[in-house]
Amino acid sequence: MKQEERANIQGVNISQRRKIFDDRGGIFHMLRSDDPEFQNFGEIYFSKIHAEAIKAWHHHSLMTLNYLVVTGSIQLGLWDGRKDSPTYGKSQTIYMDEQSSTLVTVPPGVWNGFKGLGNTSSIVANCATHAHSPEEITRKPYNDPMFQYSWELKHG
Repeated sequence: MKQEERANIQGVNISQRRKIFDDRGGIFHMLRSDDPEFQNFGEIYFSKIHAEAIKAWHHHSLMTLNYLVVTGSIQLGLWDGRKDSPTYGKSQTIYMDEQSSTLVTVPPGVWNGFKGLGNTSSIVANCATHAHSPEEITRKPYNDPMFQYSWELKHG
């Protein structure tokens, strides 16, 4: 996982997950009830995103998200929309892939979305603290000027 050199958004947590391999395959840990990141279980779902597609922007008023890339790679875009946060209006980019086995925890009020990278579709798991409810999610298009965010890959 590589993280772009931008302000880290308050409350966003990035942690490494354990992987165990043997000659039969492997086990990829995501989230346990005794992990410090765990708050509550609402639902788990998997989001498939095609290469170069963008699924953005949305934020939740109650739900904390716990993202882990199961297969492929993504660019995760974050923008802090919480007016009382010291990082309000700041963006953060995190590159995630199945090799890094990284869990990213996104608190309520932080706008987020992702872009599929590489040549194939990617699958992102989300273990959310609440079951999905249309009343607590807000959406905006990926190119909304409010975010001043570029989905172009950064080369360094």
